[in-house]
Amino acid sequence: MTRPSRYELTDAQWQRLEELLPGKAGDPGRSGVDNRNFVNGVLWVLRSGARWSDLPERYGKYKTVHKRFTRWAAAGVWEQVFAMLVKDRGNAYLLIDSTIVRAHQQAATGKGGPRLRLWGVPEVV
Repeated sequence: MTRPSRYELTDAQWQRLEELLPGKAGDPGRSGVDNRNFVNGVLWVLRSGARWSDLPERYGKYKTVHKRFTRWAAAGVWEQVFAMLVKDRGNAYLLIDSTIVRAHQQAATGKGGPRLRLWGVPEVV
């Protein structure tokens, strides 16, 4: 077992996630080229706080990765992924906060009102 980089899923985490994700052989529609590499790329952006355009090339073209990310968000895939990751109590992703995900300084202000939530842990109403 190889040790993943600090932003990537372990083999055990990937084995639990793999069947939740669209794009597997046998799924309707187009197959995902490499779901694990794609998910690791998304986690790299979220954990590093970098812009999508700064995504390392090893994860693919940033525009393609971002478009796939937003499609999965609209389809509710990320809720399933994070619900599974939360079950692993030793998982560092349970502690995603401002020390891990950086917000741009302008993110502190903005217009209020209802917003479509595309991904993340569902809000308790």
